[in-house]
Amino acid sequence: MLASFTAAAGDGVRGVAIRTGSMAVAAVLAALVHRAHDPGILCPLRRFTGVPCPLCGGTTVFMELGAAHPVRAVLANPFALAGAIGLATAPLGIGRRWWTIEPRARTALLGVVLGLSWLWQLARFGLLQW
Repeated sequence: MLASFTAAAGDGVRGVAIRTGSMAVAAVLAALVHRAHDPGILCPLRRFTGVPCPLCGGTTVFMELGAAHPVRAVLANPFALAGAIGLATAPLGIGRRWWTIEPRARTALLGVVLGLSWLWQLARFGLLQW
């Protein structure tokens, strides 16, 4: 049964619906668990150094979306949110287009996005003044 579910998650609009529905359920459940018990800082880099990593805010994005706070989700990490949207919509053909990009260009693009995400996090936590 799980194999047929995961196979269906790769098919067009049905795949997008399955992926989006799964992400929504996970976000709501995570928000409910977080409301009952806040585990504190999950990022090891931020916990031990005080400096956020480029992916910091990724969990917060889903927590805030699950709690119906979309603006807070965008402010937590717009790059993680864009990545989640990309993963959810990949069955519509976006995923195939990604793999047609030359590997070096994909790597460079990911590097730029991670760099921008890190700048966002540094500014968000007040470690980078504009």
